[in-house]
Order: sequence, then structure tokens, then C-alpha cells
Amino acid sequence: MRWTKTAGIYLLLVIGVSITLGPFLLSFGTALKTRSQFAGESLLAWPAPFTLDNFAQVLTGSAEFGRAVVVTLLAAALILIGQLISSVLAAYAFARVDFPGRQVLFWVYLSTLMIPPVVLVVPLYLMMTEVGLRNTFWGLVLPFAFASPYAVFLLREYFRGIPQELIDAARLDGANTLDVLVEIVLPLSRPIIATLTVITVVSHWNSFMWPLVVTTGSQWRVVTVATASLQSQFNGNWTLVMAATTLALVPLLVLFLVFQRHVVRSITLTGLK
Repeated sequence: MRWTKTAGIYLLLVIGVSITLGPFLLSFGTALKTRSQFAGESLLAWPAPFTLDNFAQVLTGSAEFGRAVVVTLLAAALILIGQLISSVLAAYAFARVDFPGRQVLFWVYLSTLMIPPVVLVVPLYLMMTEVGLRNTFWGLVLPFAFASPYAVFLLREYFRGIPQELIDAARLDGANTLDVLVEIVLPLSRPIIATLTVITVVSHWNSFMWPLVVTTGSQWRVVTVATASLQSQFNGNWTLVMAATTLALVPLLVLFLVFQRHVVRSITLTGLK
């Protein structure tokens, strides 16, 4: 009976993994096929022989895609820096600094999470147009370069779990608020900051609607928009599109591999608390 239960659990896990990884494997397999193989074989058939021509064509034959990767990397990096700095400061203030109306202000700010992001597209577009930032790099970055309610909430809850005794001991040694934040709180918060880094970069690397709305042409095109444009540019050449999609996933995989230990540790610590 016990082995039956174990086998059932593993079967469910295998099914879950297959459903999760299936689209990625299908994308990668399609990217290794020629157009004739894609048209004449089953979608599930593994390419034999495989080819790297699609990747070469995306990287060398389409300068617009290479530029889109650079633009996306720069935008995601600046958004990440801005979000981390502003979110850390706001979260520490809400968690450890006592000021009038702190709780009310925090919950009012957190309630903005209930606003669907699509509702903000038109107001943000009008704002960027009024200040002359439409179809510019800063028009991509500035609307998202400051603290988000989710990031502030995540960091605040983690900061509140840091023992007050450590902060009191630092203050007895003459540390001011900024010293406590930099020397005590941030080193202890590496796991949650790594988790927030992954979430922020993945979110803005995959952003599609806002870059599509605020930019025109190829100068400030990001990876998601550039990949979508390949469908019409190459008459529905799905092997090329899948090669671009696979290449777009590589930076995210590298990011996760670099921070996976901290991400797992943050989940573990949160569970223990």
C-alpha cells in the first residue's frame, strides 16, 4: 500500500514536471529544426539532424534583435537598481521607523496592489507624452524604477523578522539609522533581496504591453516586442521565432542559477518563521 502511494506521488510529480517543461523543450526542439523539418514532421519529433542556423541567423542576421537584447538588459538593470534602493528604504521605514500614521500609510499604499496594471497604461502613456519621454529609453524605465507595493511588502515582512536586539545593540554602539540599515539589516537580508532581484528582472524582462505602447520603431524595442515582430518579418518562420525565444530565456536561466541558493534559503526562512 505504501509503495502504491509513493508511486502515485512520483507519477503526479512527473506529470507536473512534464507539463511545466514541455513548452520549453518544444520551443528548443523547434529552434533546432529547419523550415522543411518543421513543416514535414510532427511537432513532437526531435530534430534529426539538428541545425544551429536559426540561432546564427537571429544573432548575426538580425541586428535589431541584438539591439533589443542590449536595451532590455539596460532597462532591467536600471529598474532593478531603482526598485531595490527605493523599496529597501521604504520597507525599513515601515518596519522599524516609528512615525505618525505609519500603519495607515502602509496599508493605503499596499492597497494599490488591487489596481490591475493594465488600468495604468493610458495614464502612464499620457504622462510620458507630456514630459517628452514617449519613444525614449527613459520612457521604458522611469514608470517602474521606484518602489513597488509588492517589493515593499516583501521586504517589510522580512525586516520585521530580524531580532530587535541586534538593532538595539548597534544603536548602543553609536550607529545611526542608515548605519543600522547598511551594516545590520541588509547583510541579514541577502536571501530576500536575491529573491526580489529574480522576481523584478523576470517581470520586466518579460514585459510586453508597456514597451509596445510607449515605443515605436526598432530603436528602443525590447526582447519581447522584437521576438513578436519576427513572426511578421519572416512570414511566420516559427523555427526562427523559437530560436529567438530560446535565446531570450538564457539570461533568466543564468540569473536563477546564480541566485537559486539565496532564493531557496529565503523560502526556507520564511517557512520557519
